[in-house]
Amino acid sequence: MTMPSANGDSTRNHLAVNPVFTAEPAHIPRNTLPGDGLAPDVAYQVVHDELMLDGNARLNLATFVTTWMEPTAEKLMAECFDKNMIDKDEYPRTATLEHRCTRMLGDLWHAPPADDVTGCSTTGSSEACMLAGLALKRRWQHARRAAGLPADRPNLVMGINVQVCWEKFANYFDVEPRLVPMQGERFHLDAEQAAAHCDENTIGVVAVLGSTFDGSYEPVADICAALDRLEAERGWNVPVHVDGASGAMVAPFCDPGLVWDFRLPRVASINTSGHKYGLVYPSVGWVVWRDAAALPEDLVFRVNYLGGDMPTFALNFSRPGAQVVAQYYTFLRLGFEGFRRVQQTCRDVATSLAERIGELGPFRLLTKGDELPVFVFALRDDVTGYSVFDVSAHLRESGWLVPAYTFPAHRTDLAVLRVVVRNGMTHDLADLFLDDLRLAVERLSRQAKPLRGAESASFAHGASAHHA
Repeated sequence: MTMPSANGDSTRNHLAVNPVFTAEPAHIPRNTLPGDGLAPDVAYQVVHDELMLDGNARLNLATFVTTWMEPTAEKLMAECFDKNMIDKDEYPRTATLEHRCTRMLGDLWHAPPADDVTGCSTTGSSEACMLAGLALKRRWQHARRAAGLPADRPNLVMGINVQVCWEKFANYFDVEPRLVPMQGERFHLDAEQAAAHCDENTIGVVAVLGSTFDGSYEPVADICAALDRLEAERGWNVPVHVDGASGAMVAPFCDPGLVWDFRLPRVASINTSGHKYGLVYPSVGWVVWRDAAALPEDLVFRVNYLGGDMPTFALNFSRPGAQVVAQYYTFLRLGFEGFRRVQQTCRDVATSLAERIGELGPFRLLTKGDELPVFVFALRDDVTGYSVFDVSAHLRESGWLVPAYTFPAHRTDLAVLRVVVRNGMTHDLADLFLDDLRLAVERLSRQAKPLRGAESASFAHGASAHHA
């Protein structure tokens, strides 16, 4: 289903063609197929001109998604645009590269030694989370039925800061979402609240390594320890899934001493977005399970497809192979030390920029970019002449896309701006951003009252209505 565009579309029924193309029709239908085709250069120009009004992806400080890759990576992807990732029998080498990537991630995340790693590529972290959630639910159902207990009321515990894909999972697959609200200066799930919301019907706890709301890591080890105590007291064996959409490709390189992964026996699965800090263009994600036992066999389909026996666990079928190939290229190209340099540089830019924004005067930092290279800041209480939404609008005039939004329950009173530092956001670009932010503050300080509130925000946090 295609949803109506939030920005609408012109009411004109036709697209006007540049008069220089005299051999072409003067008008092209906007919403119906043209009667005849167009010359390739004309079709290109029409589409190209419409896209000129999109924001500059490199100046988009809202997105976590990769906005730059090397020309050699783009060339390799172009060579694979015609390959369907699902056709493993026809493209066996592409399938092999996918398998190698899962092995590399299993090693990076300290999966237990085994003959093979249980994992797969996906279209992104949303699909990866759905697959991990299905595995949690099915394992719980098997255990309950084996014990002669009812298996009709599963629930999943997570902080209200989770990405909306988890609420979609709960809705689509009949699982009660137990969303732990924010409280005071606690902006994500903690160990005490995680354990307190569990019961015998809990299929798992989702721990987010890198909250999209503020860039902070949830305390995975503490959550696992609290669940260990809960099992000792009540007998409930509650596994943990780590949603490492961003942090699972940052922490191994920048925080090697942080224990959050398969080194914790309670961690059953981990996902990440290859197209975020995995440094690949969208869309590719990954999910890895602790071992084969963590992924119930009855979830895996074995399809006789085009002459080959193909085991598959996915919500999608056909999807591009180019991004998987690009992921393998990036792993080879950078290696561990290269990833460490890239992610540490992002963190250095983020922490430096955050510190200087904190020194400007009107802002207070909620996070500093020292976990994910992401930070959020709010206006001080004594700033009453403008809002964070005014600041966001003024920065957009200079080309910077900086989201302004309110936190979810119970901190809807808190409105913030967020900066995501990705590969390509250099110290020099950060200096330019800071200059434009100073100019925006100088202009806004002349206002008597805010002109924009939360209702004017054009940024959707990837969250449902109760998050707004």
